[in-house]
Amino acid sequence: MREQLLSIIEKNSRVEIAELAIILGVTEIQIANELKAMEEEGIICGFHTLIDWEKTNIEKVSALIEVRVTPQRGQGFDNIAERIYKYPEVNSVFLISGGYDLLVTLEGKSLKEISTFVTDKLSTLESVLSTATHFILKKYKDHGTIISKAYTDERMKVTP
Repeated sequence: MREQLLSIIEKNSRVEIAELAIILGVTEIQIANELKAMEEEGIICGFHTLIDWEKTNIEKVSALIEVRVTPQRGQGFDNIAERIYKYPEVNSVFLISGGYDLLVTLEGKSLKEISTFVTDKLSTLESVLSTATHFILKKYKDHGTIISKAYTDERMKVTP
């Protein structure tokens, strides 16, 4: 039941407990207890709303920052990752494979704000060797949800 429950609420955290109970064929109390247990165990870490900021009049710029770091003896990448994720601008930090070690996602009000964060805060950290910044120009799908509908050609066909 736990895996099925997690799969359902990962896609839509607003599903009512009563509906979850019906889908999974258990009681509402069992669902409530399981959700509470998974929150206490740290399996469920939070609930978030996915917003298409392009449809608002609020200016936001998102970026992916690749970071190459020197791992610390006995600590690996954990200490530097923690230092980075404590910045309020940072949305997420991932340890990745490839040419860089960490992938940092963040949001700001402008390109300049993000650039300033990278040059003044991120690049100055002792273990950081280099960074590469990639600005997100458009989101098509995020967290499994399609944000931007596929383009459909609505022009009238003209035949000779």
